[in-house]
Amino acid sequence: MRIAVCPGSFDPVTLGHLDIIERASKLFDKVIVLVSFNRNKNKAVFSTNERMEMIIAVTEGLDNVVVDCYDGLLADYLKMTGAEVIVKGLRAVSDFEYEFQMALANKRLFGGAETVFLTTAGENMFLSSSVVKEIASFGGDISGFVPPEILEMIKNRLYLPADK
Repeated sequence: MRIAVCPGSFDPVTLGHLDIIERASKLFDKVIVLVSFNRNKNKAVFSTNERMEMIIAVTEGLDNVVVDCYDGLLADYLKMTGAEVIVKGLRAVSDFEYEFQMALANKRLFGGAETVFLTTAGENMFLSSSVVKEIASFGGDISGFVPPEILEMIKNRLYLPADK
C-alpha cells in the first residue's frame, strides 16, 4: 500500500489545499492530511481540532483520505505510519526553493522518504491561508477561496464586526 502524507498548517484549509489533496488521493492508496505545526508562523487562528474538523468536512467524499496531527519531525511521522511519500503543492518558484530544502532534509532524516511536488491549478496560484485571513479581516468575499462546507466557520472567526 502506497501511503502519502500531505502536511501543512491548514489555517484555514483553502481550495488550493483541497485541489492538492484530491489529486494526491488519485495517485496514492492512502493520503494522510497532516495538520502540522510551523514554529516560524504566527499563532494559529484556528485550533488544531478545528483545522482537523474543517479538513474532515471538505474531504468527506474521499474514502482514502484521513486526517491526523503531529507536533514533531515529519520524517519521524513517516516512520511511525509507514508512509514513504510527502506530497507538497507548489505555487511559485519561491515555494520550490523552500520545499526542495525541506525534501532534502527529510530524505537525510529518513532515507525512505520521497517528496512529490504537485503544481497548483492556475486559478489557485495566488491562494494561501494568509491571503484568506487578510481578505476576511477586511470583510472581503472569500467564498471563491475556501470550500463552501467551511465558509461560515471561517467567516464567523475572521470577519470583523462592521462597527469596528
